[in-house]
Amino acid sequence: MSNVRARTPLVWILKGPKLGDYAQLLALANAIGWPFVTKTLQFRGFELLLHAQRMPTLAALKRAASDPLVPPWPDIVLTAGRRNELVARWIARASQGRTRLVHVGRPWSHPRRFDLVISSRQYYLDDADNVLVNDLPLHELDVASLPALRADWAPHLAHLPRPWTVLLTGGDSGPLVFDTARAAELGRRVTALLARSGGSLLVTTSARTSSHSVAALLNALPEPGYLHRFGAPPPNPYRALLACGDQFVVTGDSMSMLAEACSTPQPVYVYDFADDQVEGNAGLALRWKPLVHRLAMTVGPRRMRRDVRRIHRALLAQGRVMLLGAGGDVTVVTPTNGNAALLLSAQRVRALLIDPPSAG
Repeated sequence: MSNVRARTPLVWILKGPKLGDYAQLLALANAIGWPFVTKTLQFRGFELLLHAQRMPTLAALKRAASDPLVPPWPDIVLTAGRRNELVARWIARASQGRTRLVHVGRPWSHPRRFDLVISSRQYYLDDADNVLVNDLPLHELDVASLPALRADWAPHLAHLPRPWTVLLTGGDSGPLVFDTARAAELGRRVTALLARSGGSLLVTTSARTSSHSVAALLNALPEPGYLHRFGAPPPNPYRALLACGDQFVVTGDSMSMLAEACSTPQPVYVYDFADDQVEGNAGLALRWKPLVHRLAMTVGPRRMRRDVRRIHRALLAQGRVMLLGAGGDVTVVTPTNGNAALLLSAQRVRALLIDPPSAG
Protein backbone atom coordinates (compact mmCIF):
# COMPACT_ATOMS: atom_id res chain seq x y z
CA MET A 1 0.00 0.00 0.00
CA SER A 2 1.30 3.47 -0.85
CA ASN A 3 2.80 5.53 1.91
CA VAL A 4 1.53 9.05 2.62
CA ARG A 5 3.49 11.58 4.66
CA ALA A 6 2.68 11.19 8.36
CA ARG A 7 2.11 14.89 9.06
CA THR A 8 -0.51 17.08 7.42
CA PRO A 9 1.06 18.66 4.33
CA LEU A 10 1.44 22.42 4.06
CA VAL A 11 0.36 24.28 0.93
CA TRP A 12 1.48 27.74 -0.22
CA ILE A 13 -0.55 29.78 -2.69
CA LEU A 14 1.49 32.31 -4.65
CA LYS A 15 -0.81 35.30 -5.16
CA GLY A 16 0.16 37.56 -8.04
CA PRO A 17 -1.65 40.60 -9.47
CA LYS A 18 -4.48 38.81 -11.30
CA LEU A 19 -7.64 38.18 -9.28
CA GLY A 20 -8.84 35.47 -11.67
CA ASP A 21 -5.65 33.46 -11.17
CA TYR A 22 -5.94 33.75 -7.40
CA ALA A 23 -9.60 32.69 -7.47
CA GLN A 24 -8.67 29.45 -9.23
CA LEU A 25 -5.82 28.76 -6.80
CA LEU A 26 -8.05 29.44 -3.81
CA ALA A 27 -10.72 27.09 -5.17
CA LEU A 28 -8.11 24.38 -5.67
CA ALA A 29 -6.57 24.85 -2.21
CA ASN A 30 -9.97 24.59 -0.54
CA ALA A 31 -10.77 21.45 -2.51
CA ILE A 32 -7.45 19.83 -1.55
CA GLY A 33 -8.40 20.21 2.09
CA TRP A 34 -4.93 20.73 3.56
CA PRO A 35 -3.80 23.82 5.51
CA PHE A 36 -2.62 26.58 3.20
CA VAL A 37 -0.96 29.96 3.42
CA THR A 38 -1.29 32.72 0.83
CA LYS A 39 1.96 34.45 -0.11
CA THR A 40 1.21 37.80 -1.74
CA LEU A 41 3.88 38.82 -4.25
CA GLN A 42 4.70 42.07 -6.04
CA PHE A 43 7.08 42.36 -8.97
CA ARG A 44 9.29 44.80 -10.83
CA GLY A 45 8.60 45.58 -14.46
CA PHE A 46 11.57 43.69 -15.94
CA GLU A 47 10.29 40.31 -14.68
CA LEU A 48 9.45 39.15 -18.23
CA LEU A 49 13.09 39.37 -19.31
CA LEU A 50 14.19 36.89 -16.64
CA HIS A 51 12.31 34.05 -18.33
CA ALA A 52 15.03 33.94 -20.97
CA GLN A 53 17.41 32.28 -18.48
CA ARG A 54 17.15 28.71 -17.26
CA MET A 55 17.78 29.24 -13.56
CA PRO A 56 14.92 30.44 -11.33
CA THR A 57 15.47 33.75 -9.57
CA LEU A 58 13.85 36.24 -7.21
CA ALA A 59 15.54 39.19 -8.92
CA ALA A 60 12.24 40.74 -10.07
CA LEU A 61 10.47 40.23 -6.74
CA LYS A 62 9.82 43.34 -4.64
CA ARG A 63 10.82 41.63 -1.41
CA ALA A 64 9.91 44.49 0.93
CA ALA A 65 6.39 44.62 -0.51
CA SER A 66 5.93 40.83 -0.68
CA ASP A 67 5.33 38.20 1.97
CA PRO A 68 8.55 36.49 3.16
CA LEU A 69 9.63 33.26 1.49
CA VAL A 70 11.51 31.41 4.23
CA PRO A 71 11.61 27.88 5.69
CA PRO A 72 9.90 25.70 6.65
CA TRP A 73 9.26 25.12 2.98
CA PRO A 74 5.80 23.92 1.90
CA ASP A 75 5.04 20.47 0.56
CA ILE A 76 2.99 21.95 -2.29
CA VAL A 77 3.18 25.31 -4.07
CA LEU A 78 0.14 26.37 -6.09
CA THR A 79 0.92 28.99 -8.70
CA ALA A 80 -0.70 30.62 -11.73
CA GLY A 81 0.43 33.36 -14.08
CA ARG A 82 3.79 34.08 -15.63
CA ARG A 83 5.07 36.35 -12.85
CA ASN A 84 4.85 33.66 -10.17
CA GLU A 85 6.59 30.89 -12.10
CA LEU A 86 10.20 31.78 -11.38
CA VAL A 87 9.36 32.26 -7.70
CA ALA A 88 7.74 28.81 -7.53
CA ARG A 89 10.73 27.19 -9.18
CA TRP A 90 13.08 29.06 -6.83
CA ILE A 91 11.17 27.67 -3.84
CA ALA A 92 11.47 24.13 -5.21
CA ARG A 93 15.21 24.61 -5.61
CA ALA A 94 15.58 26.13 -2.11
CA SER A 95 13.73 23.13 -0.66
CA GLN A 96 16.22 20.83 -2.42
CA GLY A 97 13.44 19.44 -4.57
CA ARG A 98 11.11 18.45 -1.75
CA THR A 99 8.42 21.00 -2.65
CA ARG A 100 6.03 19.84 -5.36
CA LEU A 101 5.01 22.53 -7.89
CA VAL A 102 1.48 22.78 -9.28
CA HIS A 103 0.80 25.36 -11.99
CA VAL A 104 -2.75 26.32 -12.97
CA GLY A 105 -3.35 27.64 -16.47
CA ARG A 106 -0.67 28.05 -19.14
CA PRO A 107 2.96 27.85 -18.03
CA TRP A 108 5.59 29.99 -19.72
CA SER A 109 8.23 27.56 -18.51
CA HIS A 110 8.18 24.10 -20.06
CA PRO A 111 5.57 21.88 -18.34
CA ARG A 112 8.29 19.42 -17.34
CA ARG A 113 9.52 22.00 -14.82
CA PHE A 114 6.34 21.42 -12.79
CA ASP A 115 5.13 18.32 -11.01
CA LEU A 116 1.59 19.01 -12.25
CA VAL A 117 0.04 21.48 -14.69
CA ILE A 118 -3.74 21.93 -14.47
CA SER A 119 -4.97 23.66 -17.60
CA SER A 120 -8.09 24.11 -19.73
CA ARG A 121 -9.05 23.96 -23.39
CA GLN A 122 -8.20 27.51 -24.42
CA TYR A 123 -4.52 26.58 -24.19
CA TYR A 124 -2.72 24.31 -26.63
CA LEU A 125 -1.62 21.75 -24.09
CA ASP A 126 -2.16 18.00 -24.29
CA ASP A 127 -2.90 15.63 -21.43
CA ALA A 128 0.24 13.98 -20.09
CA ASP A 129 1.48 12.29 -16.93
CA ASN A 130 1.98 15.73 -15.36
CA VAL A 131 -0.60 17.70 -17.39
CA LEU A 132 -4.35 17.65 -16.70
CA VAL A 133 -6.51 19.51 -19.23
CA ASN A 134 -10.04 20.33 -18.04
CA ASP A 135 -12.81 21.58 -20.30
CA LEU A 136 -13.16 24.86 -18.37
CA PRO A 137 -11.13 26.75 -15.77
CA LEU A 138 -11.45 25.84 -12.11
CA HIS A 139 -13.97 27.69 -9.99
CA GLU A 140 -15.46 27.34 -6.53
CA LEU A 141 -19.11 27.93 -7.37
CA ASP A 142 -21.17 25.34 -5.50
CA VAL A 143 -24.44 24.90 -7.35
CA ALA A 144 -26.01 23.61 -4.13
CA SER A 145 -25.45 27.03 -2.55
CA LEU A 146 -27.48 28.90 -5.18
CA PRO A 147 -30.98 28.31 -3.73
CA ALA A 148 -30.02 29.95 -0.44
CA LEU A 149 -28.50 32.93 -2.27
CA ARG A 150 -31.62 33.18 -4.41
CA ALA A 151 -33.81 33.20 -1.33
CA ASP A 152 -31.76 36.05 0.15
CA TRP A 153 -31.57 38.23 -2.95
CA ALA A 154 -34.77 37.56 -4.91
CA PRO A 155 -36.88 39.76 -2.59
CA HIS A 156 -34.62 42.74 -3.42
CA LEU A 157 -35.33 42.20 -7.12
CA ALA A 158 -38.99 41.22 -6.82
CA HIS A 159 -40.19 44.58 -8.22
CA LEU A 160 -38.45 43.82 -11.54
CA PRO A 161 -40.42 41.96 -14.24
CA ARG A 162 -39.22 38.45 -15.10
CA PRO A 163 -37.30 36.96 -16.81
CA TRP A 164 -34.12 38.42 -15.35
CA THR A 165 -31.32 38.67 -17.91
CA VAL A 166 -27.94 38.92 -16.18
CA LEU A 167 -25.11 40.59 -18.12
CA LEU A 168 -21.59 39.72 -16.93
CA THR A 169 -18.96 41.97 -18.53
CA GLY A 170 -15.21 41.42 -18.70
CA GLY A 171 -12.68 43.48 -20.61
CA ASP A 172 -9.35 43.40 -22.41
CA SER A 173 -7.73 39.97 -22.34
CA GLY A 174 -4.67 39.00 -24.36
CA PRO A 175 -5.38 39.79 -28.01
CA LEU A 176 -9.03 40.64 -27.25
CA VAL A 177 -9.81 44.35 -26.83
CA PHE A 178 -13.12 45.34 -25.26
CA ASP A 179 -13.14 48.97 -26.39
CA THR A 180 -16.05 51.42 -26.57
CA ALA A 181 -17.11 50.22 -30.04
CA ARG A 182 -17.41 46.65 -28.85
CA ALA A 183 -19.13 47.72 -25.65
CA ALA A 184 -21.71 49.63 -27.68
CA GLU A 185 -22.20 46.62 -29.98
CA LEU A 186 -22.74 44.42 -26.92
CA GLY A 187 -25.36 46.90 -25.72
CA ARG A 188 -27.19 46.74 -29.03
CA ARG A 189 -27.22 42.95 -29.10
CA VAL A 190 -28.43 42.69 -25.51
CA THR A 191 -31.17 45.20 -26.33
CA ALA A 192 -32.29 42.97 -29.21
CA LEU A 193 -32.29 39.94 -26.91
CA LEU A 194 -34.45 41.80 -24.38
CA ALA A 195 -36.86 42.80 -27.13
CA ARG A 196 -37.46 39.08 -27.77
CA SER A 197 -37.48 37.80 -24.20
CA GLY A 198 -38.89 40.77 -22.28
CA GLY A 199 -38.21 41.10 -18.58
CA SER A 200 -35.47 43.05 -16.82
CA LEU A 201 -31.73 43.53 -17.19
CA LEU A 202 -29.26 43.03 -14.33
CA VAL A 203 -25.68 44.17 -15.02
CA THR A 204 -22.39 43.70 -13.20
CA THR A 205 -18.97 44.81 -14.42
CA SER A 206 -15.56 43.40 -13.52
CA ALA A 207 -12.07 44.63 -12.69
CA ARG A 208 -11.16 44.59 -16.40
CA THR A 209 -14.14 46.62 -17.62
CA SER A 210 -12.86 50.14 -18.29
CA SER A 211 -14.96 53.15 -17.31
CA HIS A 212 -15.12 54.26 -20.97
CA SER A 213 -16.46 50.87 -22.04
CA VAL A 214 -19.01 50.89 -19.21
CA ALA A 215 -20.25 54.29 -20.37
CA ALA A 216 -20.56 53.14 -23.98
CA LEU A 217 -22.35 49.96 -22.92
CA LEU A 218 -24.89 51.74 -20.72
CA ASN A 219 -25.53 54.31 -23.43
CA ALA A 220 -26.56 51.50 -25.81
CA LEU A 221 -28.70 49.61 -23.28
CA PRO A 222 -32.17 50.22 -21.90
CA GLU A 223 -32.11 51.31 -18.26
CA PRO A 224 -30.85 48.33 -16.22
CA GLY A 225 -33.13 47.19 -13.45
CA TYR A 226 -29.98 46.57 -11.41
CA LEU A 227 -26.42 47.80 -11.97
CA HIS A 228 -23.29 47.01 -9.98
CA ARG A 229 -20.02 48.68 -10.92
CA PHE A 230 -16.93 46.74 -9.88
CA GLY A 231 -15.31 48.34 -6.86
CA ALA A 232 -18.55 49.74 -5.47
CA PRO A 233 -19.10 49.20 -1.72
CA PRO A 234 -19.84 45.61 -0.70
CA PRO A 235 -21.58 43.30 -0.78
CA ASN A 236 -20.57 42.23 -4.27
CA PRO A 237 -23.72 40.74 -5.87
CA TYR A 238 -21.92 38.59 -8.44
CA ARG A 239 -22.83 35.20 -6.98
CA ALA A 240 -26.31 36.36 -6.05
CA LEU A 241 -26.89 37.30 -9.70
CA LEU A 242 -25.68 33.84 -10.74
CA ALA A 243 -28.29 32.43 -8.37
CA CYS A 244 -31.12 34.69 -9.53
CA GLY A 245 -30.62 34.95 -13.28
CA ASP A 246 -33.11 33.40 -15.70
CA GLN A 247 -30.62 33.75 -18.56
CA PHE A 248 -27.06 35.02 -18.87
CA VAL A 249 -24.99 37.04 -21.31
CA VAL A 250 -21.23 36.71 -20.81
CA THR A 251 -18.48 38.52 -22.70
CA GLY A 252 -16.29 35.99 -24.47
CA ASP A 253 -13.02 37.02 -22.84
CA SER A 254 -13.70 35.60 -19.38
CA MET A 255 -13.53 31.82 -19.19
CA SER A 256 -14.09 31.95 -15.42
CA MET A 257 -17.38 33.85 -15.70
CA LEU A 258 -18.41 31.58 -18.56
CA ALA A 259 -17.61 28.46 -16.52
CA GLU A 260 -19.63 29.72 -13.56
CA ALA A 261 -22.61 30.79 -15.67
CA CYS A 262 -22.58 27.40 -17.40
CA SER A 263 -22.68 25.67 -14.01
CA THR A 264 -26.19 27.06 -13.48
CA PRO A 265 -29.22 25.40 -15.08
CA GLN A 266 -30.00 28.55 -17.13
CA PRO A 267 -29.39 29.52 -20.79
CA VAL A 268 -26.10 31.28 -21.53
CA TYR A 269 -25.27 33.62 -24.43
CA VAL A 270 -21.67 34.48 -25.32
CA TYR A 271 -20.63 37.79 -26.85
CA ASP A 272 -17.58 37.04 -29.01
CA PHE A 273 -15.82 40.36 -29.59
CA ALA A 274 -12.84 39.20 -31.63
CA ASP A 275 -11.57 41.68 -34.21
CA ASP A 276 -13.77 40.46 -37.05
CA GLN A 277 -16.99 40.99 -35.09
CA VAL A 278 -17.16 44.80 -35.07
CA GLU A 279 -16.39 47.24 -37.85
CA GLY A 280 -14.54 50.49 -37.38
CA ASN A 281 -11.67 49.18 -35.26
CA ALA A 282 -8.71 49.55 -37.59
CA GLY A 283 -5.49 49.94 -35.66
CA LEU A 284 -6.46 47.81 -32.67
CA ALA A 285 -3.72 45.33 -33.55
CA LEU A 286 -1.20 48.12 -32.93
CA ARG A 287 -1.98 48.21 -29.23
CA TRP A 288 0.95 46.90 -27.23
CA LYS A 289 -0.64 44.03 -25.27
CA PRO A 290 -2.65 42.53 -28.16
CA LEU A 291 0.44 42.82 -30.36
CA VAL A 292 2.62 40.98 -27.83
CA HIS A 293 0.05 38.19 -27.48
CA ARG A 294 -0.36 37.81 -31.24
CA LEU A 295 3.41 37.68 -31.62
CA ALA A 296 3.68 35.00 -28.92
CA MET A 297 0.99 32.93 -30.67
CA THR A 298 2.79 33.31 -34.00
CA VAL A 299 6.44 32.72 -33.16
CA GLY A 300 6.29 31.06 -29.73
CA PRO A 301 5.97 27.34 -29.07
CA ARG A 302 2.54 25.79 -29.57
CA ARG A 303 2.00 25.45 -25.81
CA MET A 304 2.13 29.26 -25.47
CA ARG A 305 -0.95 29.78 -27.63
CA ARG A 306 -4.33 30.76 -26.23
CA ASP A 307 -7.61 30.72 -28.12
CA VAL A 308 -10.77 31.19 -26.06
CA ARG A 309 -12.81 30.20 -29.10
CA ARG A 310 -11.73 26.61 -28.55
CA ILE A 311 -13.91 26.65 -25.44
CA HIS A 312 -16.65 28.62 -27.20
CA ARG A 313 -16.79 26.05 -30.00
CA ALA A 314 -16.92 23.12 -27.60
CA LEU A 315 -19.81 24.67 -25.63
CA LEU A 316 -21.62 25.59 -28.85
CA ALA A 317 -21.27 22.02 -30.13
CA GLN A 318 -22.76 20.75 -26.86
CA GLY A 319 -25.70 23.13 -27.24
CA ARG A 320 -24.79 24.64 -23.88
CA VAL A 321 -24.37 28.22 -25.14
CA MET A 322 -25.47 30.38 -28.06
CA LEU A 323 -23.61 33.24 -29.68
CA LEU A 324 -25.28 36.52 -28.82
CA GLY A 325 -26.83 38.01 -31.92
CA ALA A 326 -26.65 34.80 -33.94
CA GLY A 327 -30.42 34.34 -33.83
CA GLY A 328 -32.40 31.52 -32.34
CA ASP A 329 -32.42 30.43 -28.73
CA VAL A 330 -30.52 28.06 -26.50
CA THR A 331 -32.27 24.76 -26.92
CA VAL A 332 -30.18 22.51 -24.67
CA VAL A 333 -29.33 23.37 -21.09
CA THR A 334 -26.96 20.86 -19.56
CA PRO A 335 -25.01 22.47 -16.72
CA THR A 336 -21.29 21.80 -16.98
CA ASN A 337 -20.13 20.01 -13.87
CA GLY A 338 -17.25 22.32 -12.99
CA ASN A 339 -17.04 20.90 -9.49
CA ALA A 340 -16.15 17.50 -10.94
CA ALA A 341 -13.12 19.07 -12.62
CA LEU A 342 -12.19 20.76 -9.36
CA LEU A 343 -12.43 17.51 -7.40
CA LEU A 344 -10.38 15.64 -10.01
CA SER A 345 -7.73 18.38 -9.94
CA ALA A 346 -7.55 18.27 -6.15
CA GLN A 347 -7.19 14.47 -6.27
CA ARG A 348 -4.27 14.80 -8.70
CA VAL A 349 -2.56 17.30 -6.40
CA ARG A 350 -2.95 15.09 -3.33
CA ALA A 351 -1.51 12.17 -5.28
CA LEU A 352 1.78 14.06 -5.65
CA LEU A 353 2.54 13.32 -2.00
CA ILE A 354 1.92 9.58 -2.29
CA ASP A 355 5.31 7.88 -2.58
CA PRO A 356 7.00 11.18 -3.50
CA PRO A 357 10.35 10.85 -5.29
CA SER A 358 13.43 11.31 -3.16
CA ALA A 359 15.22 14.63 -3.47
CA GLY A 360 18.53 14.48 -5.13
